[in-house]
Amino acid sequence: MSKIIVRIKGGLGNQLFCYAAARRLALVNDAELIIDDVTGFIRDRQYRRIYALDKFAISARKATSIERMEPFERYRRGVAKLFAQKTPFQNRKYIQQEGIDLDSRLLEVKPNGTVYIDGLWQSEMYFKDVERIIKDDLRIISPVDSVNREIARKITSCNSVCIHVRWFDKPKTVINVTSHNLESNYYKRAIQHILDKVSAPHFFIFSDDPISAKKLLALPENMVTCVSHNVGDENAYADLWLMKQCHHIITANSTFSWWGAWLGESDSKIIITPGKIFSGTSTAWGFSGLIPDRWCLL
Repeated sequence: MSKIIVRIKGGLGNQLFCYAAARRLALVNDAELIIDDVTGFIRDRQYRRIYALDKFAISARKATSIERMEPFERYRRGVAKLFAQKTPFQNRKYIQQEGIDLDSRLLEVKPNGTVYIDGLWQSEMYFKDVERIIKDDLRIISPVDSVNREIARKITSCNSVCIHVRWFDKPKTVINVTSHNLESNYYKRAIQHILDKVSAPHFFIFSDDPISAKKLLALPENMVTCVSHNVGDENAYADLWLMKQCHHIITANSTFSWWGAWLGESDSKIIITPGKIFSGTSTAWGFSGLIPDRWCLL
């Protein structure tokens, strides 16, 4: 049996994309999926991300040290990438993503032996044909604490709207044209769209800076619940669990709320997402393949 070894990296949203694309590739080729949960994080000195997929119903085993290319992993990985550059895409043993747009070549790969997958692969098109299986794999282990349970109860008992505000730059730079933050105008239009469509909505704010988010949104106090208790990457899964239960969602330019929308998607759910294109090192958004056609772009 062939092996697909996927290198997981980034924050939770990006980790889910890494997994889903590799899972589909393994599934359609009857190959074993193996998760490298180490090497994508050991040199992340800027964000200090951690592997966060243990809170999902994923059955794939973890890579051994040999499968992680240890010892001398960095050198051996570099050699593998060099050889791959000289090999046709379909025959590569190390497939590294080139650019960020949808690359349909990955869908046609027929692995022979062991193949390494290294990239973010941020499009549902990499796994849309096995969507049901992916959503089953990505069932979130429910938090057991009373705070999350109570918020979940409140979310399911009203016309709940998840609204995600992600701060890539300091909040004061939101009006700067070079900022990676979304302008307040996007949220104003999204909120108005919800008010036009939903009776008595209640907004649940998720943000890495909830105080600034509340100020930006300027919603009446009786219409807002700020979800701010799940602190740190190790608790991000709990926020995602709450997000997906909301009846509607306004995403940020963030793969985290992208997954909150996608995992909780239904025919009755309104999903609003930014139509603005971002490019750069802090965030990329609006590129080919990222946003499903059925979502509402504002």
